[in-house]
Amino acid sequence: MPIDDSIAFRPVRIAILTVSDTRTLADDRSGDTLVDRLTGAGHELADRAIIRDDTDLIVARLHSWIDDETLDCIITTGGTGVTGRDVTPEALERVADKMIPGFGELFRWLSYAKIGTSTIQSRATACVARGTYIFALPGSTGAVKDGWDGILATQLDIRHRPCNFVELMPRLRER
Repeated sequence: MPIDDSIAFRPVRIAILTVSDTRTLADDRSGDTLVDRLTGAGHELADRAIIRDDTDLIVARLHSWIDDETLDCIITTGGTGVTGRDVTPEALERVADKMIPGFGELFRWLSYAKIGTSTIQSRATACVARGTYIFALPGSTGAVKDGWDGILATQLDIRHRPCNFVELMPRLRER
């Protein structure tokens, strides 16, 4: 898809949330991958945290970031599978004003080319919550690369044509 170089790049302020019972900042490769990709693209890392797989804790962290009007976007990694501890999609549903179903559909379509039918185990999802985009990716480094490289790198670039998420940001709080 084309990038319109006549439009000035606009950095997006992004927070990264890793959902895991076992990871720390020292070994959070998926979070590191997202940070490298977003800063490499010219965006700003607004904050970063690791939260264990607990719906209430995830919701609380999301609310604190959603309440920060200087933050544009949250990307989570982990907790999107089908096991009992995987609760990230449920947390997003609790904070969402509008779901973005096409994000998960496109993620699984891209992922299918790499991991085949195993992609059906992913519950990658996205929403808008009080004017903030939230994208939930699986916890593997391959999955975050697929999500960033295949979707978010262009949708979070105002120069992407024919349309992108960034140009809609000023209108997300409309009623």
